[in-house]
Amino acid sequence: MPVVNTAYSAANYYTAKSPAAASLLSSGAASAGAATGDPAATITLSQAAQALLEEGGPTKDFSTVVAEARAKLRELLEEAGRRSPLEAGKLALDMSSLDHRELYAISSNGEGLFTADEQEAAGLEMQRRFEAAMAGPAAVAEVTGSWLGLYKAAAVYLDGLGPEEKAEDDWKSARAALTEAIEELTADPKTLPEIEDDPVALYLELREAGGTVPPRDFGDVAGDARKALDELYQEAIEGGRAPTFNRNTTIGAYIDLDAFDSRMLSAIALNEGSQFSSQEVRAAEAALRSRSGNALNAAFKNAAKSGDPTAFSQNIISLYAAMTPEERQAAGWSESFYQTAMASYAETNKLMDMLAGAMDNSASGSMNWFRSVTLV
Repeated sequence: MPVVNTAYSAANYYTAKSPAAASLLSSGAASAGAATGDPAATITLSQAAQALLEEGGPTKDFSTVVAEARAKLRELLEEAGRRSPLEAGKLALDMSSLDHRELYAISSNGEGLFTADEQEAAGLEMQRRFEAAMAGPAAVAEVTGSWLGLYKAAAVYLDGLGPEEKAEDDWKSARAALTEAIEELTADPKTLPEIEDDPVALYLELREAGGTVPPRDFGDVAGDARKALDELYQEAIEGGRAPTFNRNTTIGAYIDLDAFDSRMLSAIALNEGSQFSSQEVRAAEAALRSRSGNALNAAFKNAAKSGDPTAFSQNIISLYAAMTPEERQAAGWSESFYQTAMASYAETNKLMDMLAGAMDNSASGSMNWFRSVTLV
């Protein structure tokens, strides 16, 4: 498999002139091949992309963002006992608490306050978030044969970035490429566009070549979860209250796992290193069941509004693809569950094609068909 340079600039997905793309293309790797599918009427985005949309407009000047990013990154490094957020060229620090403006401030070396390692790490985190937002729509595209939903998801993601990033020529070129691609795909959704500065095309090439950012080591995630729980317990004790997972407590301090991301919850629930108590495991499992149920409910409501009979299956496929293997295991989303969603899409799509064929008969033939159904 080709080796792809992962030293990304702040504009890592904005231009085919990036170091990653240059390494990929020189390796002779083929671009992503098969056409991919018709999206559900409303695109299901990853949690990271949804959170991005909910951040709202910026209210701070950029110098404040830079200063806060420096302080937050220093604190994250101190808490992790690290001098660098990288290890062996890979992201080794959980940077999920930094918002996109802060990541941009680091990656662009705002006011010269950040090291080369920190800049590279921020670029990798930016890449990881983009890839997380693309994973679900890309999986849907592979199943359905249309690229339109994937490109719309990319446009939504880029539109949610900060004003400093959007002022960059690379962002403008990438956004213009997406606009042109969406116009082409609206007319012909099953033909992949060939447009310069297309960030989706670069993402597909990197994914095909195995150059996407891998998730952090699951053992490190478990360590983060253990430390976070211990800190919550300590805060409760210092406040003179006993920590508890009972949400209805009136005397204890409720340990709320809602702030933990799904991968941290999965680490607790799976308890691979035996770091967690049975009570902690049960609490994490309950939190994951709640999130899984909410996600399925949202997927169903989304599909009901779309008017597309295959939309629910597409949304399930999208959600599944956006999860890591550990998250799927902890949530009980098995391979058979995914295959069932795939089969549901295929059968529903086949039924729609058969119905369309029946309706393509002559007017009299269609009327006779409807009469026979009505009279039976």
